[in-house]
Formats: sequence, C-alpha cells, structure tokens
Amino acid sequence: MQLKTALLGITAAVTLASCAQSPTGRSQLQLYSSSELNKMGAASYEEMRKEGKINQDEQVNAYVRCVTDALVDTLPNEYSEKEWEVTVFDEPTVNAFALPGGYIGVYNGLLETAENQHQLAAVIGHEIGHVIAEHSNERISSNMLVGLGLQIGGVIANSQLDSKEAGLLMAALGIGAQVGVLLPYSRTHESESDELGLEYMADAGFQLDQAPELWRNMKAASGGSAPPELLSTHPNPDTRIRDLEAQIPSLQSRYQQAVAAGNTPNCQRPASLDKVSK
Repeated sequence: MQLKTALLGITAAVTLASCAQSPTGRSQLQLYSSSELNKMGAASYEEMRKEGKINQDEQVNAYVRCVTDALVDTLPNEYSEKEWEVTVFDEPTVNAFALPGGYIGVYNGLLETAENQHQLAAVIGHEIGHVIAEHSNERISSNMLVGLGLQIGGVIANSQLDSKEAGLLMAALGIGAQVGVLLPYSRTHESESDELGLEYMADAGFQLDQAPELWRNMKAASGGSAPPELLSTHPNPDTRIRDLEAQIPSLQSRYQQAVAAGNTPNCQRPASLDKVSK
C-alpha cells in the first residue's frame, strides 16, 4: 500500500508539472504556482528581517537601492513594475539573496568585498536571476520528487532486506540523491544566474569586466579555500570567472547600446564600507 501511494504521488506530481523553460531555454520542473512561491518568499523575508540585525545607515541603504533600481528598470515588465523591497543586514556575512515576490537582502560583508557599484550589480543581478528563472520553484519541486523516490526505495528495501541491509541501502540512496541530483541542480542554477546577471548588468550600463573581478574578490575573501566542485552547491570560483569572461564579448554591443541610450549608473559607494584593506 505504501509503495502504491508513493507511486501515485510521483505520477500526480509529474502530471501536474508545467512544461516550463528558464530564460535561457532550459527545461524546468515546476510544481508550484508563482503566487505560492511569492507567499513563501514574503514569509521568509519577514522572518529574516525579524531575526537579523538591520543596517540603518542611510547612505549605505541608498547605495544598495541605487544599484538595485538601475538593474530592475531594465527587467521585463512583470518584474520592472514590481516594487522590490531591499534590506541591508548589518552582519559580516559575505552574501546576498533575492526571494520570489520581489525581496532582496544584502549583507555588510558583501558590501565590503564588492569594491564598486559594478561588482555589487554583479551580485544583485545574479540574485535577481534566481527569481526570474524561478529556481526556488525548481529546487522545491525536485526535492519533493527525490523525497518520493526515497520513500519508494525505503518500501522496497524494507520488504526485501533485513533491517541492517535496508538501512545501508537507504543511506546510499540518500547520498546518491544529494550528489547526483540536488547539488548538480544547484550548480546549474548558479551558473544560469551568473549568465542572466551579466545580461542585466549590460542592459543597465554596468561595467561587465567587473563581474569576474567580483569573484576574484570573493575567492580572496574565502582564503582561496573551497570544497571540491562535485560536492559543492556552487561552481568553483575559477569556473565562474572563466565562464563570465567567456560571456562578456557577446554582450559588449548590448552594453554599448545601453550606455548610448543613457544608462550610466552613478551609485556612490559610501566611504564607511572601506573597512577592509585591499
């Protein structure tokens, strides 16, 4: 009965899945509606604001808002007409995020690592790319199917093996799912968002060569240490730098057209962010 229920669950999930495509043309599994994801994004954002320490510096907030607005203005209407909420967290974490529904968070540690408006745009554009490509929908959907698959594996193992053998098999299945499905999915999302973020930078008039420079700074900030790429949710920094540099030539004319059209952002980075000697 458990096996039948799990099989019916997978069949129903696959049947309900929309035949979606990402902005780069990649096929996607999406089991949730945009409204459901937006509600999740709003709830997560509010929780993070409650738990985190918020930076109240007006100049810092204006700087991040300026970079964000320049990028958002060039997005498709569905996203450019949305009022994106932005929070700067007064924490040393070198990170940023964007959530479905139009919510962006940037941490002080990242603002110190990103040396100028162009490098900050590379990160914020990347995070916006996750939202527009609906990567959260895809991740949640794939996690659901992996969970159902493991449930089926457990039913089969318990029906045909003793408890010790079944436990070993389930452990192996769990590792296989993590390395073979979920982590590659995440690396695909990161690389796709790098690609989309660079396009948004070009359209907004930010300097494209600063995107790989940002990742050189990120690598330096981590001390050059990183887990093996196979076991990482993110591509290796050197891989990201190489891929971004390879993409830049194809976007130069797009960038030049944006500049000619008057897209020349001038977001002033506050001196208070210069806390780390370069």
